[in-house]
Amino acid sequence: MSEPRSAPTIGQIVLSRQLLALREKAGLTREQAGQLLRVTAATVRRMEMAEVALKVPYLQILLPSYDVPDDEIDVFLRLADEANKPGWWQRFHDVLPDWFSGYVSLEEAAVTIRCYEPHFVPGLLQTEEYARQILTSGALGQQMSDPTRIDRQVALRLERQSLLTSTDAPVFWAVLDETVLRRRVGSPDVMRAQVDRLLEASELPNVTLQIAEFAAGHHPGTYSPFVLFRFGIPEVRDMVYIEYLTGALYLDEDSEVSEHMEAMDRMVAHAESASRTRRLLSDFRATL
Repeated sequence: MSEPRSAPTIGQIVLSRQLLALREKAGLTREQAGQLLRVTAATVRRMEMAEVALKVPYLQILLPSYDVPDDEIDVFLRLADEANKPGWWQRFHDVLPDWFSGYVSLEEAAVTIRCYEPHFVPGLLQTEEYARQILTSGALGQQMSDPTRIDRQVALRLERQSLLTSTDAPVFWAVLDETVLRRRVGSPDVMRAQVDRLLEASELPNVTLQIAEFAAGHHPGTYSPFVLFRFGIPEVRDMVYIEYLTGALYLDEDSEVSEHMEAMDRMVAHAESASRTRRLLSDFRATL
């Protein structure tokens, strides 16, 4: 059996999709591929869905059977070796829930990240103290009391933030409900520092922040937070991430993605402009 790991790297996702395409092109079923490996069709499906790591010995059997030329097999195997190397976030496996580690992998690989957040400042924009307050209070169902574990969670969250200023930084576009500002997290000093962080981030060329004010009324995203990922790799489709108290959903069906995309576009039109948002943030800071 192929061994599961906490989350696929983007390289594993791409190669798994390619493996699926090669099998279908060869006209083989999952049952037939499983017979070649002496495993079940379910194991083949898990390989093609990037639910397990791609084992090189399995690929050495499957690829020739899929009529892949020898030189292309060598390239595929080298890519598989590279893709199987763990992502940096797996250093935090002790505090990283399995359902969230996939998110970090997608976040690293996305060229565009768009999100709606009705409750808290998005993790990529949180200050250290704001993050610590959320984790200590048990938000997101964590209920943490171990200081060492909290420190590790905060360290992970802060390390993720380097993504926004990296050489290949993604476009990050967030619509925040006014509740994010009105719901006090920690002391006024914590909130002032957090607002300063939002103002600072809003000046980055790849970051756009918008606030959906209460006065503007109901809007399409009122129901729950979600994140839209877009990738610069044809094999990886757009994806929606929806988090709930004890887990998360990853949606990539065209109909589901398009509905969330439409909701996001309508929210962008509904919310305050980026420049108006900066003024609102400044005005709100003055009240703290």
